[in-house]
Amino acid sequence: MDFTFSKEHLLLQRMIREFAQEEILPITLQIEEEKRIPDELVRKMAHLGLFGIPFPREYGGAGAGEIGYCLMMEELGRVSTSVSALIGAHIGIGAMSIYLDGTEEQKQKYLVPLARGEKIAAYALTEPGAGSDAASIRTRAVRDGEFYVLNGSKIWITNGPIADVVCTFAVTDPSLGARGGITAFIVEREFPGFSIGTIDEKMGIEGSSTGEIVFTDCRVPVENVLGQVGLGFLTAMKALDIGRLGLGAASRTCRSASPFTTPTKSAMSRVHS
Repeated sequence: MDFTFSKEHLLLQRMIREFAQEEILPITLQIEEEKRIPDELVRKMAHLGLFGIPFPREYGGAGAGEIGYCLMMEELGRVSTSVSALIGAHIGIGAMSIYLDGTEEQKQKYLVPLARGEKIAAYALTEPGAGSDAASIRTRAVRDGEFYVLNGSKIWITNGPIADVVCTFAVTDPSLGARGGITAFIVEREFPGFSIGTIDEKMGIEGSSTGEIVFTDCRVPVENVLGQVGLGFLTAMKALDIGRLGLGAASRTCRSASPFTTPTKSAMSRVHS
């Protein structure tokens, strides 16, 4: 198996590294202090095509695939975990859910503007009583004619307070549990019954907007069901498999910690402590 990067991926990596060093690194502290990522930086990232790196060009993306996505996340994570969190939630779990299981119509309507950076995506799975145990979510979705009516709340949603499009997971059949009873929906911020609740105060990554999303009789058109009814948990897990990355932040942490370590010897081998 060949693990070397293509010329295109190496060029992409260099481009993003230069952008991160020149445009993001100088304002990293500003981002954390102001608890927001400047709109101008978001526009520059969109112009560079960063919001659609892995997606095919026919959907507004750069066509760099998952390798390109990983390279981008590593470079952004080196300089700002807030920026990488914005992009990671937008691409890796939000827009990715639509790319993986959306219909062609849904991809044209939602994925294209998301990949172009014209809209921001979020992914709403976690609830007050269902964090690590995502199969225990309680947000309900009840069919009412040509709509599903959603009621419940989601917490700790990265991009939640600023998202235009939210991939949301709700229970459609409580008797079936996760394997058949959870459905995914594409919910627009402007849908009646959609609102933002508590904005989270965090110890770090403060430039990344995180908060609660509340659904109060939120009416979602039937055509906004993402994937098949009852198979939403599978959609959720597929997206999470792709979206969880922390390479750049880990790399920078190691580099930052290195000057504070001291060399010692253990079993005749030189190590740091």
